[in-house]
Amino acid sequence: MNYSNHMASVVMILLRVVGGLCLFLYGMKVMSDGIQHAAGNRLQNFLNLMTKNRFVGVLTGAVVTALVQSSSAVSVMVVSFVNTGLLSLTQAIGVIMGANIGTTTTAWIVSLVGFEIDISALALPAVGIGFFMQVIKWKRRDLGEVFMGFGFIFLGLRFLTDALPTVDAAHLEFIRRFSDLGFLSILIGLGAGTTVTLLMHSSAATITLTITMAMGDMISFETAAAMILGANIGTTIDAIMAAIGAKTAAKRTALVHVLFNVVGSVVAVIFFQPLIMLVDMLTPGSSGGSGIAAHLAMFHTVFNIMGTILFLPFVRQFAMLVSFLIKDQDDLPAVRRTYRLQYISGTLQNTPELNIIRAEKEIRDMAGVASSMFAQISAALQNLQNQAHKEQAVDALVEEMREKEEFADEMRVELTRFLIECRRPQLSGKSERKIYQLLRIISDLEDMTDDCCSVSLLLERSIKKKLYFKDKEMAALAPYARLVEDFLAFVREQLGQTITAEQEAYAAELENSIDKSRDRLRKMGRKRIEAGADVKAELLFIDVVRRIEKVGDYCYNIAGALRQGR
Repeated sequence: MNYSNHMASVVMILLRVVGGLCLFLYGMKVMSDGIQHAAGNRLQNFLNLMTKNRFVGVLTGAVVTALVQSSSAVSVMVVSFVNTGLLSLTQAIGVIMGANIGTTTTAWIVSLVGFEIDISALALPAVGIGFFMQVIKWKRRDLGEVFMGFGFIFLGLRFLTDALPTVDAAHLEFIRRFSDLGFLSILIGLGAGTTVTLLMHSSAATITLTITMAMGDMISFETAAAMILGANIGTTIDAIMAAIGAKTAAKRTALVHVLFNVVGSVVAVIFFQPLIMLVDMLTPGSSGGSGIAAHLAMFHTVFNIMGTILFLPFVRQFAMLVSFLIKDQDDLPAVRRTYRLQYISGTLQNTPELNIIRAEKEIRDMAGVASSMFAQISAALQNLQNQAHKEQAVDALVEEMREKEEFADEMRVELTRFLIECRRPQLSGKSERKIYQLLRIISDLEDMTDDCCSVSLLLERSIKKKLYFKDKEMAALAPYARLVEDFLAFVREQLGQTITAEQEAYAAELENSIDKSRDRLRKMGRKRIEAGADVKAELLFIDVVRRIEKVGDYCYNIAGALRQGR
């Protein structure tokens, strides 16, 4: 009977701990979403600072991680940005280092807010204020999420602190036994922190649980510090998962994250006692009792800052090392290119607002595919009929157009799926409109590639049925195609931005010029039919004119979508 009561007591304690921890993490997520919604495009623009230099990259990584409260989410984003060419490997290294610094805010929230303030006096008022701010209609209602997030954090910490101190010493005597084994306790703590973080995919959860256990005198300060080092190692799992199937640069970025965290933790274990002494010097009060939380937060901060200071001067050497370890395989021959947008759905939802910048980069690449297709079509219109081996040339053109058009189809499917994933969490109104705008642009770009492929098929019919266009027709078609090329170049350059009134007027002028040229070319074709020219050849010419004009229409549609972003 006593054994049954003992087990029931342990189960209830575990349930309270799990419930408090989940409520704490939910509060972190709600607060993070509120900050992202409130910041909106400003947070996205801040990410552009990553490309300045390594020091700005560290600062950017630290601030963004502190805001979104997830170093895993930021590291996955960095791997994704490198995979798409938005960041270089050396730029990414600085951001990853900064992310490790930014994640220390979790420990400070737990230690300062969670244990030094009467949580019960703040939790419910914060939730109430946040809810009221959300339901009323005003511009800063997103700040209500921030208040509610803080309230849930306070409540989660209250449940944790209420649950663990009630543990009887006999219940968890084995934990204390592991805390008194000297250096072996440090290694056990390191392994436990790594394992828990790997299982939970959250270093914040591991650190919160560790500090709470230390506050309850269940583990020693040294064991808790070692668990925090293990959490730093375990948090690299998401970057590794994001790099699976990605390009070589993304795999190297994930390896940087692993090496930086693992090597930093190993060095910290080697110099563990001097590091503990430094933390005790920097943190007022004792490292036992109520002061242990602040000491652990300081340990986490000092460890990550010292690691960054130690490795930051050797960023280029670090990049050379991972480049040596992971050979470049992107240039290996492939049967056919396929497009796959790598991302982890769960981590993606941690930073829905920030992922829009990645989508915009991919859409610019899609516009590049459309531009290259139309450039090939334009060149073929001028040169195809004068080539000696017309049929072989047109066959090669059609084959390449089909491959690129299929690639664009894959891009549309993957990007649409990615943006839908971004929409699943609650977004700010501006970000919702941005996603609808991007979905519309993706559709127009894919339709554009369809028409380029259709023109290549019309040229194939012209060559194989010997329905050749007249030199005068081709000469009139050249400036018409150049107008569309100019429009495509303009649209591609403006993607990711909001066009000005002057640029809007320029787009309207291009559209009018294309329409006038289309009418003139159609009229020319009809007159030749009336004069007795080959009807099939002239109708084919008019169809080519119509398809090219549709590409210009899609460009104008995209310009309209960019205009609506104002």
